Parts: sequence; structure tokens; C-alpha cells
Amino acid sequence: MASNGRLKIGVYWAASCGGCDVSVFELGFRILDLLDVADIVFWPCATDFKYASVAGYPDGSIDICLFNGGVRNTEQEMVARLLRRKSKTLVAYGACAADGGIPALANLSSREALFQFAYHDSPSTENPAGVEPRPETETANGTLEIPDFYSAVLRLGDVVDVDYVIPGCPPQADRVWEVVQALVGGDVPARNAGARVGCTVRSVCDECPLEKRLVKIGEFRRHHLFRPEPDWCLLEQGQLCMGPATRGGCGALCLKAGMRCEGCYGPPAEVSDQGTAMAGAIGCLAAASSEQRAAELISQIPDPAGTFYRFSMASSHLKARR
Repeated sequence: MASNGRLKIGVYWAASCGGCDVSVFELGFRILDLLDVADIVFWPCATDFKYASVAGYPDGSIDICLFNGGVRNTEQEMVARLLRRKSKTLVAYGACAADGGIPALANLSSREALFQFAYHDSPSTENPAGVEPRPETETANGTLEIPDFYSAVLRLGDVVDVDYVIPGCPPQADRVWEVVQALVGGDVPARNAGARVGCTVRSVCDECPLEKRLVKIGEFRRHHLFRPEPDWCLLEQGQLCMGPATRGGCGALCLKAGMRCEGCYGPPAEVSDQGTAMAGAIGCLAAASSEQRAAELISQIPDPAGTFYRFSMASSHLKARR
């Protein structure tokens, strides 16, 4: 804490879409209550702080740092290690920092394949010279350096020790505020080995208000192909809702709005692999009395990896292309 008695808070955006930075503003007027007792000492998205400034802070001088995004390159790993040294409490904020998020779906492709598509084969790419980014390039004015691109997206916890994890894409504002209040009030230990907060130990299904009629799934249908019956479980109607294999805490907001759960809060407590858990749930619920019928149902799922591991590839058993 600063000599003026105010907390010091940092926020950083790594390999992610930026929605987690925006979600901080979803606290609404409550952010003014936070600013009454805290100073922002690092937030590149909103203020002009430099890495050199942070490097000059005393170690452990940032009381709370919300780090969102996975780690995909050398710069992001450097900043993660810097903020770990400078922060008393480092929080993996959002699905990408917690479990890799959507960027980690690229882990199913090699670094070379990603570069081939992005810089050569993409329909919008015009690159007749075949130029690809390199960490160092010699020019007449000296050596230009850019971050080196890693072969896979890593979770923040794969690079540094994390004190807490707030899941979600993005984390739900009310839960974030509860966590911030607890951290500001000193109601939680400074180091807690990556405990998940801002969520529950239950699944999204436990929070979902839709009726469960305990019927078997006869077919899988994509959401744009039919209008589901109101107030009835979307999974039982054939939509691939990830509720059974997703940790609760979001308040089932998507389901209340008529949309399936996509799984952004990651696996429930005591579940190590979200995709495996979802496959198990489908195995129990599918109306398949034969291997042939099971194969027919599975064929109706166009993108199993992108569905079952949309937000958790980096924390799954698969992790990355070997």
C-alpha cells in the first residue's frame, strides 16, 4: 500500500480480445468507489504507463494486478514475470489467462501452419515477397526487434505463480466487484495458489432456470436451424449447451437470454478437463442404443474441439499440437 494509505492497482492485457479490459468498466459507478481508495499504477489500455516505469517500482508494491490474456510471445512472458515481481496479489483475470481462452484453439495448429495461412494463404493476404515476421531485422537505422511468437498459447499460471483466478469471457461484473471488495478489504490471503474466485463450485446447469424434462437427446441441432421451445433445457432440445461441464457463477446469463452456455467459466470444481466432462455428459444423455446410432449423433457435431474446448484448450489434457 502506498504511503498515502491508498491501494495500488494494475491491469494488463496480453493474448486476448480486450473484452476483459472493457469488463472492468462494467463495474459502472462502483469503479468510482474503488478509485476513492486506490490508484491505478499500470493500465496500458487506459493510461500511458511504460514498462520502464513499472520496472522502477519496488517489488511487491502493486497491491492487486488483474492480468488478462494468455501468453503467446516473449513480450507477454516478460511482462508477466515483471508484474509477478511487482505485485502482492496477481490475478489471472478472465478465460484466456485462466485456461487459454479462444486464442488457445490455435494450439491445434503448428506455428508454421499459422504463419502459412496468415501471411500467405489467407484470401485477404497480399504478400508477393513472402515476408514473414522475424524477432530481429537489420535495417539501415539499426536492428528492429519484435516479440518472438511461441508455438502455443500458455495460461498465465504456466509462466508465473498466480494467486487467484477469476474465470469468464469476460468475468461477470457483480462477481468481479465482490472479489475486488474482498481483496481491497484484506479478507483473503495474499497468496492462495491459483484458487478460483468470482465463481461457484456448482455447474451452470445448477443455476439454469430452464426446465429439465429428463428426456434423451435425439439429435444435435445448431442454433440457427430451429427455434427452441421456451423454458425448456436447450441441451435436451439438441443444442450443444456446455452447462453440464462449466463452472457456475455467471448467473446463467446466456441461458436466461435464450442462448446456450458456451463454457467460458471453464471446468467445474474437481474437473480437470472440460471437454472430457462434456463428452461424458453427452454419452449419458444421448439417445443412442447402438454404436451406429452413436456415430450418427457424433457426426452432427461439426467442431467437437472448438465446442468442448472453446475456452479451455490450454488447461486441457490436449493442451497443444505435439
